[in-house]
Amino acid sequence: MRLVLFDIDGTLVPGSSSEARFARYLWDRGALGPRQLLAFVWFCVRYFPRYGRHVMQKNKAYLSGRGKAEIAALARDFVAERLMPALYAPAVERLRMHQAAGDRVALLSGTPQFIADALADALGVDYSHASLCASRAALYTGAPPIRHPYGPTKIDAAQALAEQTGLPLAGAVAFGDSITDAHLFRVVEEAVAVQPDKRLSEEAQGAGWEVLLDRMTAPGKPDAHEGESRY
Repeated sequence: MRLVLFDIDGTLVPGSSSEARFARYLWDRGALGPRQLLAFVWFCVRYFPRYGRHVMQKNKAYLSGRGKAEIAALARDFVAERLMPALYAPAVERLRMHQAAGDRVALLSGTPQFIADALADALGVDYSHASLCASRAALYTGAPPIRHPYGPTKIDAAQALAEQTGLPLAGAVAFGDSITDAHLFRVVEEAVAVQPDKRLSEEAQGAGWEVLLDRMTAPGKPDAHEGESRY
């Protein structure tokens, strides 16, 4: 039995990130109004000096003023209606193989925890570790997230999951798509680059990591920082 860590965006969810899709879902449902849009823009202005090009990854202010229970319910509907049908089949197949083998599968992502939890439930996964959005009195605020696993900090998150499951991180398997996942790849026993960006593809070749691609997919998609942010 091993700990198996699956990234979400770009790995299980191809194309647009799960959070971007959820924001669109909220817009379509009329759950985003002027308060949320203004809070989102103000976050970019206020925190760009601190976060630079990563400011959009940290920006959860579109949730400002919304109830945690309300957003969790919407996230469950969103995952069932829009996210599950869009998952990358080869990655889901590998996830199912690990479940069948008795491994402890966990989702590890920078997407909000409520999305990760809803996706974990839909996939029958027992563990998830994702971003914790700031809240006060059961309402989300426009502050930066309390926790945001990304790049090197995914190692800390993975270690927390290892302690939670009682399985060693050194014997774990990690699935990811971005060069930022290479930090985690270097501390686990087995790494799988799923439709990797150009830099991770090159790193995987040098390190001997497995690369999981569609037969019709050319290796080396653009790096995350050259296009949409990955979590």
